[in-house]
Amino acid sequence: MSGALISIPKDRDPVLRVIPMPGDANMHGDVFGGWIMAQVDIGGSVLASRRAQGRVATVAVNSFTFKQPVFVGDLLSVYAEIIKTGTTSITVSVEVYAERKLLPDETVKVTEAVLTYVATDDQRRSRPLPPLK
Repeated sequence: MSGALISIPKDRDPVLRVIPMPGDANMHGDVFGGWIMAQVDIGGSVLASRRAQGRVATVAVNSFTFKQPVFVGDLLSVYAEIIKTGTTSITVSVEVYAERKLLPDETVKVTEAVLTYVATDDQRRSRPLPPLK
């Protein structure tokens, strides 16, 4: 686990920014991994929903790595990128960066993951992705 400071990507916008609160952490002030996983899933689904032009469901967490701890008060920036599409599925790479104490010069990559979503209809059955415009 490297603690190297890095810069938040300047060439893309985050799909989600959030600050964990005391209720998201254990008694030592470390944010629960499950809470971080939920933010990653939300961030990935933003991009997947845009591509699907509607409802999506998470069908797989292909990989998930916690690289650094997250603390109460960190500003998390979630970045997502579509890396693959199928007939009904969208695979998204997600990276999470933490600005420690809201200081941009104290930024670390805390999590990276790859998730797969499937486009669904109103009955929650898979449906084909719409063509790209």
